[in-house]
Amino acid sequence: MKKELLKFLAFAVLVLAAPYALSGGYIMNVLVFVGINTMLAVALNLLLGYAGQISLGHAGFFGLGAYLSGILTTTAGWNPWLVMPLAAALVGVMAFVIGFPILKLKGHYLAMATLGLGIIIYIVFNETVDYTGGPSGLSGIPNLSAGSITFDSDVKNYYLIWSFTLAVCLFAINLANSRVGRALRAIHDSEVAARVVGVNARLLKVQIFALSAMISALAGSLYAHTMTFISPASFGFNFSIELLTMVVIGGLGSIYGSFLGAALLTLLPEFLRAAQDYDIVIYGGMLMVMVMFMPGGLVRGVPDLVRKLVKPRGGDRHA
Repeated sequence: MKKELLKFLAFAVLVLAAPYALSGGYIMNVLVFVGINTMLAVALNLLLGYAGQISLGHAGFFGLGAYLSGILTTTAGWNPWLVMPLAAALVGVMAFVIGFPILKLKGHYLAMATLGLGIIIYIVFNETVDYTGGPSGLSGIPNLSAGSITFDSDVKNYYLIWSFTLAVCLFAINLANSRVGRALRAIHDSEVAARVVGVNARLLKVQIFALSAMISALAGSLYAHTMTFISPASFGFNFSIELLTMVVIGGLGSIYGSFLGAALLTLLPEFLRAAQDYDIVIYGGMLMVMVMFMPGGLVRGVPDLVRKLVKPRGGDRHA
């Protein structure tokens, strides 16, 4: 555990020192999105990488957090800092209730059910025009502020988002190394075997589904108050696929893999703007390549590749 703590501290120092090494508002803005996507990838990885339960509807939970925060702060005038935990709790309760029937399903049936849930949420965003603004979106969402500090610049938003992201990562690392984390991995390997040794698999799957939804909703609230404008297009099926790709490419069952996947998939579109109409094809191709040649994701595949490349050279020198 001490090794994990030192690794996390090194990661946190690098993240917090990044603005001093990098300059330019555009770069900071992109790194803000890396932070938000890292939170979402960690949330999905807890469900998919540790518990082995696939979800194609996490963009919906992300959107619910964003719209709840946006509506309650712009229409009702509530304090954003109070709305954020409230939105996360409401989304968590909804996911907990829905999770019981949905998580009875397995494999592609579970994937289709969560996909349907995400599509229903997306349709609600579009159709409830009086509250969400419909396809035109919701604007005028206030920036977060603390005392005399208003988070209205790229650097301020960077530290705001990454403070929450680092807290979520630390929580996820502790959870993964706890008794609950071991139970989740047991469910992932064999749900029947987990039940035999006393794990309440059904309840634990629902709980991790709800927790994953709460983290996604928190990321959505931060997204809304950072962008100050949201629209349904940001929370559709394509983004759910992108989140799944982040987790698989980064590495299933790895918190740092979630960061690697989120960073790659957030930065990649900046280099593929000319091919934006084919982004889903590109993501699909990357998924196929990773599953075939690096099933452990970047976090495990890159070190393995380096070892394979270095080993023959060592043998040649010896010869």
